[in-house]
Amino acid sequence: MSRILLIVGGGIAAYKACEIVRQLRKAGHGVRCVLTEGGSHFVTAMTLAALSEEEVHTTLWDLKDEAEMGHIQLSRQADLVVVAPATADLMARMAAGLANDLATTLLLATDKPVLAAPAMNVRMWLHPATQRNVAQLRADGVTVMEPDEGAMACGEYGPGRLPEPVAIVARIESLLPSRLREGSGVGPSTGTIVQPTAPPLTPPASGRGTLGGKHILVTAGPTHEPIDPVRYIANRSSGKQGFAIAGALAALGARVSLIAGPVTLVTPPGVTRVDVETAREMAAAVDAALPADAAVMVAAVADWRVEGTAEQKLKKAAGGIPALPLVENPDILATLGHGKRRPCLVIGFAAETENVIAHATDKLARKGADWIVANDVSGDVMGGDANTVHLVSADKVETWDHMPKNDVAARLAARIASALENMP
Repeated sequence: MSRILLIVGGGIAAYKACEIVRQLRKAGHGVRCVLTEGGSHFVTAMTLAALSEEEVHTTLWDLKDEAEMGHIQLSRQADLVVVAPATADLMARMAAGLANDLATTLLLATDKPVLAAPAMNVRMWLHPATQRNVAQLRADGVTVMEPDEGAMACGEYGPGRLPEPVAIVARIESLLPSRLREGSGVGPSTGTIVQPTAPPLTPPASGRGTLGGKHILVTAGPTHEPIDPVRYIANRSSGKQGFAIAGALAALGARVSLIAGPVTLVTPPGVTRVDVETAREMAAAVDAALPADAAVMVAAVADWRVEGTAEQKLKKAAGGIPALPLVENPDILATLGHGKRRPCLVIGFAAETENVIAHATDKLARKGADWIVANDVSGDVMGGDANTVHLVSADKVETWDHMPKNDVAARLAARIASALENMP
C-alpha cells in the first residue's frame, strides 16, 4: 500500500482536499494529512481525520511528536508528498526554502517526490513572482500541476482553479513506483484508480516487449452527463474494444494508463486504470496522465451536457416537459491532437452509422489525429464481441476483416509498436 502525505494549504479550494482523501482511500492508499493554519479556516482537522482514519498534524510545536522529531518522521515515512491546494504563499515559501511551520519544515526535510496542485486568483497565478517560484520548484524537482481555468470564488475568470480531485489523484498515481500500485485497487467508482488483480501476461520473447519503455494513454467506455440526481445522458458504448486495446498494449510491454467511463469490465493485467463519469472528468484525467508516447482515444465521449444539472429529481408537472438546454463538452481528442503536449502518435475512433469513411476522413483533419479507427455501429457492435474497422490515415484507408475485438486490439497494438519504433 502506498503512503501519501497530504499538505492542505490555506485557500477556498481546501474543501476539495476532503474529496482527494476520499478517492485515495477508496483506491487503497494510506493518507496522512498536515493541515496548515490557513487551511484550518476552511476545513477541520476532525473532517480530515475521519476521512483518512489517521491523526491529522497541525503544528511544529507538538511536544510529544517533536520529542521524537515528528517532522522528520512524517517527511520520510511517505512515498509521496502532495500539496493541495498549493497557495501562492505556500509555493513562495517552498521555492525560497523556508521552514517556519510544520508544512514547510517537512517539505524541506523530505527525501521523497513532491507534487504541488496550485490554487489561487488568476492575477496571482500569472504574476511574475509566482511564475518565477513555479519555475524554481520545477527546477528543484517538484512536480507542479497546471491549474484549471474557469470562474473563481472571487468572481474573476482564468487560470488558477485547483485541478479537479480526479486529475490530482491520477497524477499522484502516475508518480508512484509501480511496486506500490500493484494490488491497491478497488472496484470501479467515479475517480477511483483501479489496479490489476490478475498476474501480468507473459511478455514477448524480447523480454521487455516491443513497447517496453513507452507510455500509452487509452480512453474507453461511455460518459454519463447528469440531468438530475437519478437521470443522465449516455450512449451504448460497452468499453470492450478500449479495454482490449489497453490489454494488448500492456502485453507488448507498454506502461498503459486507461481512463475508463462508467463500465463494469475487469481491468486488463498490467494496466493502470482511472475511473471517471463525465466528459469533463475524463478530460481532466487525460491531461493528468500526460506526457505519453501515444494516445488511443476509444471512449465514446458525450458531445453535450445539460447546461444546469438539477439538484433534486425533476418531477412531472402540469406545465409539460421540462426544457433541457445543452452545452458542448470538451473535445478531448482535438485538445490532444492540437495541444502543446501532443503525444507522438494520436489515434482517434469514429463510431458512425453512415458514410463511415467520409466522416472519419473529415474527423482526421479536424481533430489533428494521425489515425482514425472507424466502424459502423448501426448493428450490434456496441456491446458486441466483434468489430469491422477501417484504419484511416492521411494517405490511405485500410479495411480490416470482421474479427473479434481482442484480435482488432492485438493488430492495432502491433501497428502502434511498429509506428513508434520507426519514429525519430
